[in-house]
Amino acid sequence: MPRVDSMLMLAAVLGAAIAWPAVRADAPYAGLEHRRIKVLSTEQVDDLLRGRGMGLALPAELNGYPGPRHVLDLADRLGLTPEQRSDTERLFQDMQAGAMALGERIVAGEAALDELFAAGRASETAVRQAALELGRLEGELRALHLNYHLAMRDLLTREQTAAYQELKGYRSHASGHRHKSH
Repeated sequence: MPRVDSMLMLAAVLGAAIAWPAVRADAPYAGLEHRRIKVLSTEQVDDLLRGRGMGLALPAELNGYPGPRHVLDLADRLGLTPEQRSDTERLFQDMQAGAMALGERIVAGEAALDELFAAGRASETAVRQAALELGRLEGELRALHLNYHLAMRDLLTREQTAAYQELKGYRSHASGHRHKSH
């Protein structure tokens, strides 16, 4: 009875589609006006304030430059030496502290930009200045995360980097990059 199964599946999909809240094509931002900071979700604010990577270092991560947090998660499986583990913990703590400090400044900057508009004080000069500063801070945050991936790569052996890529399910594109061999 494949036809009955197909019809039941179609009915289930249609029922779910009807129950799904309609999003107006002409109002994709409806509901966002209630956010504390309009441009940032609660999750984004939390990520920024906790120093999370948020995918900012994907060019490094996916090209054979592991991040400290993920290396710590896989420390046993990668066979980190006690010295490597200690160095990785230090790198992670330093990276997170720097990311949290920048994240706080980004959240504050977004709140200030939002307030310019909410209070009716937005001008071309004020908006340009705030937007440029936010762009600079976001660039600093991204560079911070990327540079800690560079530092992490230098702590690992070639074999550990290859094992990391395999454990994470990445294909190795970076076998020619230079890093320590213990």
